[in-house]
Amino acid sequence: MKLKKIVFLSLLMAARAGIAMDLTQADSTSISNDSITWSKELDGVIIKAQKQLIKQEIDRIAYDVQSDEESKTLTVMDMLRKVPMVTVDGQDNIRVKSNSNFKIYKNGHYDPRLTKNAKEVLKSMPASMVKRIEVITDPGAREDAEGVDAVLNIVMASGSSMEGITGVVSASYRSDNHFNYYNSLTGQMGRLMLSGDYAYGRTSRRESRYMSDNERTYLETGNMLQTHNDQSNPGHYHVANVDASYDIDSLNLLSASFGGFFYNVNVQGDSRASLSAPSGQLVYRYDNYYWMPDYQHHSWNGRFDYEHKTRRKGERFTLSYMLALTRQHTNQENTYTGIVNAPFPYSGIMMTERERFTEHTFQADWLRPLGKGHQLEIGTKYIDRHNGSNSHQEFYGSDMQTHDEFRHITRVLAGYADYIYNWEKWSARAGLRYEYSFMKGCFPDGSGESFDKHLSDWVPQATLRYQITDAQSLKLNYTTSINRPGISYLNPAAGISPTAVSQGNPQLSSSHIQRLNIIYSYILPKLTFQLAPGYTFYSGGISSIQTARNDVRYTTYDNILRYRRFSIEQYVQWKLFERTTLVINNNLRYEHNENPNLGYRNFGWSDNYYANLSQILPWKLRLNLSAWGLIGYQPSDIYSMQHSSDGCSVSLQRSFLKGNRLTVRLGADTPFSKYTTSTSKTVNGDYRGYNKAWLSGRTFSINVNWRFGSLKANVKKTEHSIDNDDVVGGIKKGK
Repeated sequence: MKLKKIVFLSLLMAARAGIAMDLTQADSTSISNDSITWSKELDGVIIKAQKQLIKQEIDRIAYDVQSDEESKTLTVMDMLRKVPMVTVDGQDNIRVKSNSNFKIYKNGHYDPRLTKNAKEVLKSMPASMVKRIEVITDPGAREDAEGVDAVLNIVMASGSSMEGITGVVSASYRSDNHFNYYNSLTGQMGRLMLSGDYAYGRTSRRESRYMSDNERTYLETGNMLQTHNDQSNPGHYHVANVDASYDIDSLNLLSASFGGFFYNVNVQGDSRASLSAPSGQLVYRYDNYYWMPDYQHHSWNGRFDYEHKTRRKGERFTLSYMLALTRQHTNQENTYTGIVNAPFPYSGIMMTERERFTEHTFQADWLRPLGKGHQLEIGTKYIDRHNGSNSHQEFYGSDMQTHDEFRHITRVLAGYADYIYNWEKWSARAGLRYEYSFMKGCFPDGSGESFDKHLSDWVPQATLRYQITDAQSLKLNYTTSINRPGISYLNPAAGISPTAVSQGNPQLSSSHIQRLNIIYSYILPKLTFQLAPGYTFYSGGISSIQTARNDVRYTTYDNILRYRRFSIEQYVQWKLFERTTLVINNNLRYEHNENPNLGYRNFGWSDNYYANLSQILPWKLRLNLSAWGLIGYQPSDIYSMQHSSDGCSVSLQRSFLKGNRLTVRLGADTPFSKYTTSTSKTVNGDYRGYNKAWLSGRTFSINVNWRFGSLKANVKKTEHSIDNDDVVGGIKKGK
C-alpha cells in the first residue's frame, strides 16, 4: 500500500512539474481549446497532428473519446476514469464533481436506464460507440432543480456520411466466469434513421461472492454483536434500446426512443450472529440461511420529441413527452438454525415485496436569440409521478405476520427562464426556476391516515466565464437544486430481522442544495491541466436516523442533515514523449456531516485518485498501466467512516484489419490481490463498531471489438428533451 502511494505521488509531482515546463516552452502562437497542433520536420515533409482531447465551454467539459486510441477496446466505464471531474473507485462507484448524485444523458437527453443502472450498462457499452463524454457542470435553469451536482452526457459516435449501414459487435470474458456481449446497428431508409443496441451480461457466483465481518457494541448494555456473512448473487441482465428520427423537412424533426433494463439475480447466503455480554458470556447465537430465488428489476423508458426551427437562425421550439416505468419484485426467505437463547419467537421469515414506479413528463421549451451575443430560453414542465409498495411478511413458528400497502403521488409544475450572454472573452449565464409540487400519501390497507403537502421552491443559478488567453480560462458558478424523497425513504412498512428493524418516513419533505465552484483550465499542445475548487452546503437534508434499543438497531429517515463539503478537483493529461501519455484525475475533499438535534458530527479528509500511463510499443501494441483508490477517511453519513482502498490494472491491446476495425485487448485487474477489501467504522450513535468486506479481486480478461459497415451517421436527436432525477431513495436495483 505504501509503495502504491509513493508511485502515485511521484506521478502527480512529475505531472505538475510538466506544467511549469510547458508554460515556459509555450510560444506566442494562438491555441484554441479544440485546435489541432502541428509539428514539421524540414528533412522531407513529415506532418504529425495531435488533437486535444479536452474542450471546455461555459456549461460543460468534453472528453473526445474517439481520438483516444484506447476507446477501441475499453468500455465507457473505463473511459470515465479519464474524464475531468469524474472519479470511479474499485467497485465501479461513480462520482461526478465529488458527488454520487448525478444523472446521465444520452445524446443530450435524460436516459433512465443509464442513470438507474449505470454500473451494468456502462460496463457493457464499448467506448468505440461513443464520440465524446461531456460533464455538464452547470445544467442551467432548464433542469438544474433536478437534484444533482452535474450531468454526464454520453454523445454517441456520428459522422457526415448518410448512406449504408454500420454496426459494432463486442464481447469480453473474465477469468471469474463473467461474460458480456454488446451489439449495435444503425441504418437509414430515406428520411428515417434507425438505431438499435442490445447488451447481455452474466454475473457468476465467483464474481459476485461477498464476505463481511461486522462488530457492534451497544452503549446501552455494553453487549457486543458479532456477525459473519458469506453470500453470492449470480444472475444476468439484458439492456436494449431503439432510437428513431424522421426529418419532416429542414425545419421540423421528429425523434423517438424506447428501451429497458432487465435484471434477474439469485441471492444465496449464510450468516452467523452471536451476542456476548461485557464479561464474555454468551447471550444468544444463531445461524441464518437466506435465499432470494428470483429477485427481478425491470425498467422501461420511452420518449417522443418534436422540434421546430424557425427562419430566425438559432431559434427553436421543442415539445417532449417521456414515460418511465420501474417494477421490482422481491421474494426472500430466512431460515434460522443453531439457535441458543433466541431473543425472537420465530424460526424463519418469508418476505414478499412488490414496488412500482410510473412517471409521465411533459415539457415545452423555446430558445430565441435576442441579438448578437444574447439568447433567452424559457419553458414549462409537468411531472406526474406515482409510487406504490405492497409488502407481506410471514414469521415461521408463530402467529406473527405483517401486511403493508403504501401509495405516494408527486405532481410538479415548473416554469423557468435562462439568459445567456457572450461578448469577446466574456460569457455569462443566469437563470431562475420556480417549482410547485404537490405530494400525497395514502394507505389502502387502512394502516395509517392519508396526508398531503404543498411545496413552493425558487431555484436560482448563475455562471460567469472569462477566457484569459486562447489557452487559459476561468469560470465561476453558483447553482441550487432540490432532492425529493422516493418510495424507499417514504414507505413506513417495517422490515424486520432479529437484529434490525428499518422503515421509511412518509412525512419527509424536499431539501435544497447549494454549490459554488471555480474552474481554472490551461490547455496546451502536450499538456492539459484543470483545477476546480468547490463548496457545497445544505441544511434539512434527508438522512438516516439510527438508534438502538434492547440490542436491536432501528433505522428510519428524517430531514435533519447539515452538510458541508470543500473539494478540489485536479486533472492532468501530459504527453511525456511522442508515444507516452500520463493521465492523473483526483478529487481531494473535506466533508462535514452533522445532526444538530442530536449533536452528532462526522468529518474527514479524503482523496479519490486515478492514474494511467499509456505507452505505444512496436508492432502496433499499446500498453496501459493504471492505479486508483481512496486515500484518507471518507464520511459515509452521520454515523460511519469509510477507510482507504486501492486497485490497479494492466492491459495490452492491438488492432487488426483495414482501418483497425478489429481490436483485441488482454487485461489483468488487481493482479496482486485475490480479494479487494472495504472497511468502514461506526463513530456516532447508540453503538460503535466496524464492518470489513471482501469482494472478488484478481481477474484476467480478453475483449474483442469489431466494427463493420460504412454508415457513420447517428440517429438525429432534438437539441433539448426531458430529464428527471430529483428523487433520492427511490426504487433501486439490489446487489
